[in-house]
Amino acid sequence: MNKQKFLDQLNNSVSKNTLMETLEIKYTDIGEDYLVAQMPVNSRVHQPMGLLHGGATAALAESVGSPASAISIDANKYEIRGIELTCNHLKSVKEGIVTATARCIHKGRTTHLWEIKVTDEQDNLVSLCKLTNIVLLKK
Repeated sequence: MNKQKFLDQLNNSVSKNTLMETLEIKYTDIGEDYLVAQMPVNSRVHQPMGLLHGGATAALAESVGSPASAISIDANKYEIRGIELTCNHLKSVKEGIVTATARCIHKGRTTHLWEIKVTDEQDNLVSLCKLTNIVLLKK
């Protein structure tokens, strides 16, 4: 599958009627060992103090790390499930766009480990996340 076709699929049919659509997450770039997505920071994803909610950041991280794993498996035989997500929130964001870049740390037969860096529009590190995915045989 070509790069643009896969991004279009992620942004349309895969995201339709999901949390990704609700949070306005858009996939913007893909490579052999990475996937990039962006999310607007506005009142929809704020916590009460008017800052980006850590849960929204975690949702963005999982939303970029899980499909990054799915790219490398035979989707007819296997499926991906996130089994652990950790996020260190390092900087506050009030508005703008945050970008999440998932890069592969380990891609084994049954587990994948991704490092996801979430940055602001000035390329400051907002959150550093790790996602472990399990590769399951479809039933």
